[in-house]
Amino acid sequence: MKEAKNNGQLSIVNCQLISKSYGAVKVLNDVSLEVGKGELFGIIGPDGAGKTTLFRILTTLILADSGMASVNGFDVVNNYKQIRTCVGYMPGRFSLYQDMTVEENLTFFASVFGTTIEENYALVEDIYKQIEPFKHRRAGKLSGGMKQKLALSCALIHKPSVLFLDEPTTGVDPVSRKEFWEMLKRLKNQGVTILVSTPYMDEATLCDRIALIRNGQFLKIDTPHHIISQFTETLWAVSSDRMSNLYADLHYIPGIKTCFTFGNTHHITVENNKLSMSQLRIYLDELSHTNIEINPIEATIEDCFMAMDN
Repeated sequence: MKEAKNNGQLSIVNCQLISKSYGAVKVLNDVSLEVGKGELFGIIGPDGAGKTTLFRILTTLILADSGMASVNGFDVVNNYKQIRTCVGYMPGRFSLYQDMTVEENLTFFASVFGTTIEENYALVEDIYKQIEPFKHRRAGKLSGGMKQKLALSCALIHKPSVLFLDEPTTGVDPVSRKEFWEMLKRLKNQGVTILVSTPYMDEATLCDRIALIRNGQFLKIDTPHHIISQFTETLWAVSSDRMSNLYADLHYIPGIKTCFTFGNTHHITVENNKLSMSQLRIYLDELSHTNIEINPIEATIEDCFMAMDN
């Protein structure tokens, strides 16, 4: 399969109408995707949406039931050996050898691909130097953030041109998450094509383009900015002293179209000319709510996802 063009760029990852089922459960349903060379591309969606299954197909670990896919111009079925030499894969679950030290793990993965730490150290230096002081510590004794840095170093040590990262920041503290994404940006600037999956909607804006996925289907593929710009609903954030009651009450007030909980507030969309902020405040006052806050807000990727999901 030849590399296809994607917005003037080579499509390094290309899948067409990929489907996969486990028994009666259809995990992927005719998904199609192109990722350009040097892109940082995000697959965004909740647990069980199909993200891991797609990555396992693209890294030749499992076969799709139907459809076609290629990575770096190599077909995932016929050229799986070539693909395995040019991709790095970091699974969602920490899968390195827990009884081996940091240095032993990295040395082992380098040797599997016929290289050494020294030969490709420049590629992992920014990441590895943060855990190098602990190179004699067993991998199983590392913190969550340090485990992710070691796993990323092992995925990069053979100098892959395409990197697949399956929910790399799940369960990692906010500081480590920030550091991890900064590392990904540096890798992208070095020419590595990166596909990253995440359930965290706030990470979507850190990607060049994203695919929103639900129940094995892509809802939208576009830049985060363009997806947000297409959100045309009137959106308010509402809170009061009785948030649980507030959530229930908002569903029954005329003029409110949708209501979802976002942290300390409920985000609602309203029908234009059918409900004003002052009218909503009166409704809530009559329902005995106190310390009511109603503010117009800009949509986030999560708001857009919930609107598509509704």
